[in-house]
Amino acid sequence: MYNKREIRVIGIDDGFFIKHKHRKTILVGVIMRGAYQLDGVLSIKITVDGLDVTNNIIKMIMRSTHYYQLRIIMLNGVTFAGFNIVDLEKLYNILGLPVIVVIRKKPNLPEFKKAIMHLDDWKKRWKLIEKLEQPKPINTKYGVIYYQKVGISDDDAKNIIKRTAINSRIPEPVRVAHLIAMGVTKGYSRGKV
Repeated sequence: MYNKREIRVIGIDDGFFIKHKHRKTILVGVIMRGAYQLDGVLSIKITVDGLDVTNNIIKMIMRSTHYYQLRIIMLNGVTFAGFNIVDLEKLYNILGLPVIVVIRKKPNLPEFKKAIMHLDDWKKRWKLIEKLEQPKPINTKYGVIYYQKVGISDDDAKNIIKRTAINSRIPEPVRVAHLIAMGVTKGYSRGKV
């Protein structure tokens, strides 16, 4: 099932926001057939430093006419809108879709923990991070990125990442979601994710 060149993937990234000024930002989902055809764009608002990203991803995907065609959810990291952390297991269990997280550089978990400790509910957020597998490196033709996954084997996850990373280290569904989210919230976008 995961060997199809045009496997339907939804790539998700958030938009620009200014901490302590913006209460919400946009979350964009881009539905692509592999890395070559854009089939749809979804969006929903999420709270800066909130705890609503998981439920809003679920809501955004379930209301889409593309839901039953999707095979993979691909996220640009596990934190959105500051420290709004995705519960990958919940996404997988409710939507029935494997989740692949792509990360440009290996996270520094002690620094991350230190950064969230100012939040009243930091322990709840940290538990979401502790549930995750360790990020693993993967070589794309553009260099190394890291990935985590739920509901899919390492071999299948690597295969999908390599097949969709056609213009940069970042797979095309996530790269395009980033460009759209930044263009909408900032008025312009750049190619780096």
